[in-house]
Amino acid sequence: MAQLEREQWGGRVAIIVAAVSMAVGTGNIWRFPRVAAEWGGGAFLIAVTIGLVIWAVPLLMCEFLMGTRSRLGNIGAFRDFMGPQNTWAGAFMACVTLGIMFYYSVVAGWCIRYFVVAATGGLTPVEGAVGDAGTWGQAQWDAFINNPLETVGYHAIAVVFTAAVVFQGIKGGLERVLKIFLPALLFILVILGFRAVTLPGSGEGLRFLFVPDWGLLMEGRVWLEAFTQVAWSTGAGWGLMMVYAVYAREKEDIGVNSGIIAFSDVLVGFLAAAIILGTLYAVAPTVDFAEEALAAGNVGLTFIYIVDLLATMPGAAILGPLFFLALALAGISSFIAMFELGTTNLMNFGVQRRRAAIIVGVAAFAFGIPSALSIDFLDNQDWVWGVGLLISGLLTALAITKYGVEKARAEINETTDIHIGRWWSVCIRVIPFVFLVIFGWWVYQSMTEFSETWWNPLETFSTGTMVVQWGILFVVLYALNRFLAQRVEAGPMTQPGVGTRRRTGD
Repeated sequence: MAQLEREQWGGRVAIIVAAVSMAVGTGNIWRFPRVAAEWGGGAFLIAVTIGLVIWAVPLLMCEFLMGTRSRLGNIGAFRDFMGPQNTWAGAFMACVTLGIMFYYSVVAGWCIRYFVVAATGGLTPVEGAVGDAGTWGQAQWDAFINNPLETVGYHAIAVVFTAAVVFQGIKGGLERVLKIFLPALLFILVILGFRAVTLPGSGEGLRFLFVPDWGLLMEGRVWLEAFTQVAWSTGAGWGLMMVYAVYAREKEDIGVNSGIIAFSDVLVGFLAAAIILGTLYAVAPTVDFAEEALAAGNVGLTFIYIVDLLATMPGAAILGPLFFLALALAGISSFIAMFELGTTNLMNFGVQRRRAAIIVGVAAFAFGIPSALSIDFLDNQDWVWGVGLLISGLLTALAITKYGVEKARAEINETTDIHIGRWWSVCIRVIPFVFLVIFGWWVYQSMTEFSETWWNPLETFSTGTMVVQWGILFVVLYALNRFLAQRVEAGPMTQPGVGTRRRTGD
C-alpha cells in the first residue's frame, strides 16, 4: 500500500477533471449524435437523462466507494467487498476494460492520424473529389486503413504517448496532462458548436435533436438504446472510476462528484450531437447524403462522411483540424484512464509504477496490432467487450449488494454534501433487472440478425463469439481466484484494526 498512499490527486477539481476526461471519449462525438438522430432526437435525450439516474450515477457512486474504501484497484476492491472467493469478479472487470483498451488505442491512433492530415492540408477540397456521397472521404479512409504501416504506426504513437503520461504518475503525469486536455477539448467543441448553429439551415437539425416527439417515449427500442448509450458512454461499470478513486482524498464527495461526472459526459454528447446534426442538415448536399451519413455507423460517419462535409465547407482548413483534434483529445483522455487501470492493478501485486506502465504499454501495443491490421477483428473485440461492460456493471451492483446496500449508502452520505436517499438503494437493486433486459436484447439482436451463424464463435457479431471468449476468460480467472486473492496487496479494509471491517478471513 505504501506506494499508492504516496500518490494522490491534487484536489477535488483534479479528480473531477480526470474523471470527466475518462468518461468523455470518442463515443460522445461519433456514437451519441448518430444514435440520438436514429432514435428520436429529443425523446432519446429524455430517456438518456433517466438512464443516468437509474444506471450511471448509482454505479459511479459504487465504484467511487469501492476505490476510496479499499484503496486498491479492481481486483483488490472486489476481494474486499465481496470476499476472497469472488476476487475473480474484479479481475473479470479489469480484463473486459483492458480488452477494450487493446483496440481503443488503435481508434485513438486513427484520430491522431486524421488530425495530422487535416492540419497539414490533406483534407482540404480537391476538385472533382467530392460529388457522390462518401467519395472523397471514402478514398481517404481506404488509403489509410489499407496501409499497415500507418495503422500500426499511429497505434504505436497513441500507446507510447499514453505510457509516458502514466509513467510519470498521478500528479506529474495524469493530472498535468488532463488539466490541459479537457479544457482544450471543451473549448474546441464550443467553437465548433457555435459555428454549427450559425450555419444557414442548421436549425432543422437542432429542432430534431432537442424538440421531443413524446410518442417515441412509448417505444421500447428508444429506451434500450438510451440505456445502452449511458452504460457505454459514462464509464459506469468500466472500473475506471474505481481506480481513479484509489488516489482520491479521504473525504472526497462521492455523491456530488458522481453526478457531475455523469451529467458532464452527457452534456458533451448533447453538444457533439448539436455540432454533427446541425452541420449535416446545413451543409449536406442532399437529404440522401445526410441519411446515408447517419446510417454509416461510427466509423463511416466520422472518417468518411464528415470528411466529405469538411472538404466542401468554408473554413475547412481550420474546422477540419479542430474537429479531429477534439476527437484525438477525447480518445487519448479515455485511453489514459484504461491504461491507468492496468497499471494500478499491476501495482497492487507489488510492481513499481514505472515498470507496470512499461508492461501495460508493451501489452497494449502487442495486443492492439490485430485490430490495427483488421477492421473485422476490431469490430469483433468491440462487440465482445462492449457488451461485456454490461456484465461488469452487474458485478459492481452485486458487490455492493454483498457488502450491504444500506451500509454503502450510509458511508456515501458520510462524504457528500447532499443526502443520498433510498432511491439509490432501489436503483442498486433494480440494476440486475435492467441488465437482464439490455443484455437479453443485445443477445436477441445477435441471434435474429445473424440467425444462421449466431452460434459460430468465428463470426464477428455472433452470440457464440461472446460466449466463447467470456467463457475462456471466466475459466482462467476462476482457476486463478485463490492466487489473485492471496497475492493482491492488503488495503485498509483487510488490515487488522484498520478500516471498516476485515474481509480476508471470509
